[in-house]
Amino acid sequence: MSSTSLFSDDRVRVDLLRQRAHMRWAALSSDVIPLTAAEPDFPIAKEIREAIREYAEGGLLQYGQRDLREVIAHKLVERHDLACTPNEIVLTGGAAAAMWLVARYACRPGDEAILFDPVDLLFGMAVDEAGAKRVYSPVDKKTGAFDLEGLRELITPKTRLICLCNPHNPLGRVMTKEELLAIGQLAVEHDLVIMSDEVWCDIVYPPHKHISIASLSPDIAGHTITLSGFSKTFGIPGLRIGFAVAPNPKVFQRLERVAQGLGTRFGVTVLSEVAAKAAYERCWYWADAFVDHVRRMRDYAVDRLNRIDGVTCHKPEGTYVVFPDITSLSMSSQQAADYLLKEAGVAVVPGTPYWFGPGAEGHIRICLSTSFGILKEGLDRIEGAFAKI
Repeated sequence: MSSTSLFSDDRVRVDLLRQRAHMRWAALSSDVIPLTAAEPDFPIAKEIREAIREYAEGGLLQYGQRDLREVIAHKLVERHDLACTPNEIVLTGGAAAAMWLVARYACRPGDEAILFDPVDLLFGMAVDEAGAKRVYSPVDKKTGAFDLEGLRELITPKTRLICLCNPHNPLGRVMTKEELLAIGQLAVEHDLVIMSDEVWCDIVYPPHKHISIASLSPDIAGHTITLSGFSKTFGIPGLRIGFAVAPNPKVFQRLERVAQGLGTRFGVTVLSEVAAKAAYERCWYWADAFVDHVRRMRDYAVDRLNRIDGVTCHKPEGTYVVFPDITSLSMSSQQAADYLLKEAGVAVVPGTPYWFGPGAEGHIRICLSTSFGILKEGLDRIEGAFAKI
């Protein structure tokens, strides 16, 4: 089946989404187009559905499968040159749960964790949950440049953790080898843990290429815990499955102990494991076609947004979100989001400190993982509403 047919407009079941997509469609009135939570609107690959059905029809839902870790390890080596073994992988109830796990492992109350600003709210929430203090390292929102010299100056005797999001949400940057090396060498020098969230690693647009920081050297790998999951690439966020990779044996053992201590909050269901295994073994055709679709949505959205007076939008190198600058419209991020919801019937995520940190102000985030028809209608409404200002 071609990428066009897999992701054509008629594949989006708005009726079902309004019943089941509680982070987007089901949370809003029927006249609103939700371009908010970063989850696909399309049906998942048929092989995932078949695998769940076949397993459930066997009538036994016991504890999980042991071979999923082997499948994950194989794909990480094959696709991202991230050498690991099954015994270095901890399964978690999603990538977000993996963040909580690593923050709890690395930090104690009073410690400090460095976050690049802006960044997705889950990083700060995980640090807060561990009782640590957030320390922000600003990212230039116009160029996407990381302040690597300034990063060194933020490290204190209380620093325990550096949090990476690569590819970066919401800026869409895919970090370069030089940037990753600089951060990795700092972590080795100061004996810090790197929490590298790479859940977007397969949503990258040519000519850019994702590099796992743990693949750069054994020393850097020994200080890195890599996080990922299946929701962004395969559209299965509701199955709540992710993983953490810790090549350092001592780190892995301590990470597992923390996971066990946190109990079922970080557990993974057997049907989630069945779905994840089917995705990694048989559904890359779907993922590749999906990336092709969202690349076309990215190109269309960036062009449309840059033609709106008062709006500027850079082209993301990865992810399927855009983060347009609306500061020239003389309204705050929250005011812009409220205005679009009321005037245009379009929901977007405001660039407020709650969602993305203090550096996000003056921006809104728009999700692109829907059909062309829905995205076009949403952008038409946004353009019409901003034209009235």
